[in-house]
Parts: sequence; structure tokens; C-alpha cells
Amino acid sequence: MAPALARAFELWIDWRRIVLDLAAPASQLRVMSNWLRGGVVYHIYPRSFRDANGDGVGDLKGVIEKLDYVASLGVDAIWLSPFFTSPMKDYGYDVSDYRGIDPLFGTMADCDALIARAHDLGLKVIIDQVWSHSSDQHAWFAESRASRHNSKADWYVWADAKPDGSPPNNWQAMFGGCAWTWDARRRQYFLHNFLAEQPDLNVRNRDVQDALLDIGRFWLDRGIDGFRLDVVNFFIQDAALRDNPSLNLAKAPPRPHQFQRQLYTRTQPETLDFVARLRALLDEYGAIAVGEIEDEEPLKVQRDYTDGPDRLHTAYSFYLLRQRALTPAIVKEAMAGWADAKGWPSWSLSNHDVIRFPTRLAGDDPQRTKLVLALLLSLRGTPFLYQGDELGLPHAEVPFERLRDPEAIAFWPSGIGRDGARTPMPWTKDAQMAGFTEAPDAWLPLDPSHRALAVDNQEADPTSILAFTRALLAFRRESPALREGDFTSLAAAEPLLVFERCAGLSRVLCLFNLGPASITYAPPVTAKAVQFQVGGAELRGPEASLDGFSALFIEI
Repeated sequence: MAPALARAFELWIDWRRIVLDLAAPASQLRVMSNWLRGGVVYHIYPRSFRDANGDGVGDLKGVIEKLDYVASLGVDAIWLSPFFTSPMKDYGYDVSDYRGIDPLFGTMADCDALIARAHDLGLKVIIDQVWSHSSDQHAWFAESRASRHNSKADWYVWADAKPDGSPPNNWQAMFGGCAWTWDARRRQYFLHNFLAEQPDLNVRNRDVQDALLDIGRFWLDRGIDGFRLDVVNFFIQDAALRDNPSLNLAKAPPRPHQFQRQLYTRTQPETLDFVARLRALLDEYGAIAVGEIEDEEPLKVQRDYTDGPDRLHTAYSFYLLRQRALTPAIVKEAMAGWADAKGWPSWSLSNHDVIRFPTRLAGDDPQRTKLVLALLLSLRGTPFLYQGDELGLPHAEVPFERLRDPEAIAFWPSGIGRDGARTPMPWTKDAQMAGFTEAPDAWLPLDPSHRALAVDNQEADPTSILAFTRALLAFRRESPALREGDFTSLAAAEPLLVFERCAGLSRVLCLFNLGPASITYAPPVTAKAVQFQVGGAELRGPEASLDGFSALFIEI
């Protein structure tokens, strides 16, 4: 067949497929969406991923060294925590130059090389944008605090003292203490929802919005595929700075902000106006935005921030990240409300801010860890894996004298803090610092228990969590139902969780035994074949038999 005729035939076939899809019943429509909907994102915390220059701190060249490994997992994108210029009071989440690369991590040339290499490997690149606050060392804040009448006087949230000199209202910072700090130059208080060194930007100000969008355009022009927006629902606060209402708790919580209902410090309706402006910019580039949601109604806000073409492409909340156990009821609650939603959720069980999920949800047991990974990767939405999840890394033990996290230090010994999720990634079991660095030590200590779980050790073991993760990701990639299909919960007695994923003719029945005892279950649909199994689970004629902490994926 001549090339021109062959190409015409291909175009006709593509047109015919589209027409047939549009003519099909709604239940059989081919799911057509951006890459994020079917993808899996791998979260890299650069400080702890790989140190290429031997100073004990991970860097961008170290990330480049290990991108082949990341691609080999079968993920679709990487999300990088901040590597911008920063005094590191909150380890990069206090940005002093949004267009600069902190020398600790390398240079802009290293960043460009990382983007290029990731794209060569077929990986999209998402970077953090910390727009609710900056560092107090940012040039914007230096000008803003200089007087009440300069060009950036209203770029941060400033307020007068009460007549008695006390702060403007009762708001409390997430990291402890009053959310207001007095500045003698302006003789006003400035707001900081986190550290005093992280003053809140006045994102209500249109000029601030324009500046932030210019920063977004700067990175999009460099080839970035999207942004993860740190605490996106914190961008704007109540214009009248009203007091948060008390929760009237019978017992004092560990942190002062937990005394209050956070009614006026976050999730203000005006935030969505700025989100719409950001979405318009992203649409110019075909890029995406992932929002981080921290709220007392996490699932509702997660839906609100993704509900429509002028909202975020996706968002994740702390609903699953805060759980200490996974039950069928918890999973069903997470899935509820998305079936008829315009938006698309994301889900994660670990990140740089919480206790690692093998410890929190699986008791550091390898079999239970595999089960929880399988559950994450079968939920409707975009899964986020945190570096080391694929190895089953337990939460690390970090002694008090080695803590670096300001939150952990402020609240010690109440709570574990974030450093245990940020310790060095183990690459080589018997190498110095498990292959993370050539230095004798790193910015955080290596947990001895992580050596046996190093990448090289698991690469040689076909039964390892790493091998399981790769197989699971390959299975998911080949299943339209698991990537983008609808989620339908089926009746089953706990601890059995049963649901169906369906995309057109691709249908998968998912059975999870989340308890220790064996369970027998008769599926209400006709089973064709077992597609994937976790642990001791099998299909025996019309019945499924599941050992404790096992799962079956059945084609129906």
C-alpha cells in the first residue's frame, strides 16, 4: 500500500473509532483525558534522594543519576519538592527566589538537564510551587516591611495591633504559637500560618497574583509539565480577619491551632478566582496543576478545588495520609462523591510530611505493605508514590539530637515529626551510607533497618516489594479499568472490601481482605480469569478464597 494511501487509511480508522465511541452507550464511552488521569506520579524529596557531590545533601545531579531507575518502575511522572533558593528554615518551603536554584542543589543548567533527561525517558516533570507564603528573606518581603507606602506594601498580610497591642485576632500557626509577628519597622503585625520566617503572601492582591503567574510562566517556558501547589487552600484568608471560632474541646489538643475551627484562615471562596487564572495559564501550555488540600473537610474541599474546567486538574487531601488503619468504610468514604464529579482526585499514602505508610498502615510487614500498595494503585484517581514506597521503607528512627524538622523540634516529644520520612534513600546495601552519599554522614542519619531494603538488594530478589511494585504498575498500565474507570462499591462484610472498576469493555473486580483471617466470597458477577493476585488468594470455581491480607483482581 502506498504511503499516502496507508496514512489516509490510518486517519479513517482513527475517525471511525471516535465516531463509534461517541455513539456508544455512556457506560462504554472510551475515557479520554489528560495524561495525569491514567498516570502514576513518583514524589522525589531531592535532599534525601541521591547526593552526587559528596556534601551529605541530595541534589539535582543526584536525581538525574537515578532517573533511569525511576523510569524502570513504570511510573509516568516525577514530582520534585522545592529546590529553589532558600535559607532552609523549613527546608526549601521558605523560598527567597522563585526563579533561582539553591546552590545546595546545583545550578539552573542542572535543572534544565534534569528536565531534558526526564523527558527523554518519557517522564513528565512536576515541581512544587509555594505560593501561600515566601521566606522572610525574599526581596518582596524586604520591600514590603520597609514602610506602609511602597510598591509592595500590600504584598503580604499586614494588620494593626489591637488597642492593647495584642495581635489582630486569635489565629494560631500550624507550627505552634501565634500566627502573627510584630514588625517594628511598619509597627504592624504580619501573618504567618507556619514559621515566623514564612510570612504569608497577600494573594488577594491582583499584583501578587500577576507576579505568581509570571513565575509559573517562567517555569513552564523551561519545559515543566505542571505544578504541585503547596497548601493551595491557604492562599487567601478572611478579608475582615475575623477570629476563628473555638471547638470547645474537653481535652487540650497537642497543638494550639487545633483548639479552633479553621473557618477564616483557609479555604476562602476568593482562592478559586485565582485558581481560575492559573488554570487559564496552564491550558496555554497543556500543563497540569495538583493541589495539596489541608482542611477539616478534606474530601469536600478536594472535590471543590477540582470541580470544573476552571479549577485544578487534580488535588489530594490528607484524608488517607492521616489514617492509622485502612478499613472498607474509610476507602468507600474516600471514593464517595467522585462518581458524578467533574473533577479528578489524587491519592497518596506517604509523603515528606507524614509517617511512612508501611509503618502507619501495615505494621512494617512486607505482605501487608504489598496489599496496601495494591489498594492505592486500584483506587479511582491518580496515585502518588513517595520515594521508598516501592521498597517498603518503614518510618525511620531519628534521635532528638539529629532532628532538623522545626515542627518536630517544636512539638517534641509529642508526635513523631517529619524527619523520619525524609532520611536518605538506600541504594546499595553494603556501601557507605547505603549509596546515598560518599560523605561519612548525611544531613539526616540513615536508619540501619533500611540497608536490607536497599535497591540493589531488592533488585536481586523476585519476591521483593520492589519486584512486586514493578509488576503491579505494569498490570495497572495495561488495564483501562484501573487507570481511568468508574468505581462501584459492592456489598461485602468487613474486613472484605469489594469494588468494580469499569472503562468500556474493560472490567475488573477487586477483592481485598484487609483482615488477618481467611475469607471465602462468592462474586455476584461472572468471573472470567484472575489477572493479578496479592498473597494467598485464588479463584476456585464460582468462589474466591482469600487468606489474611491478600487480594484478587478478577476480569469480569
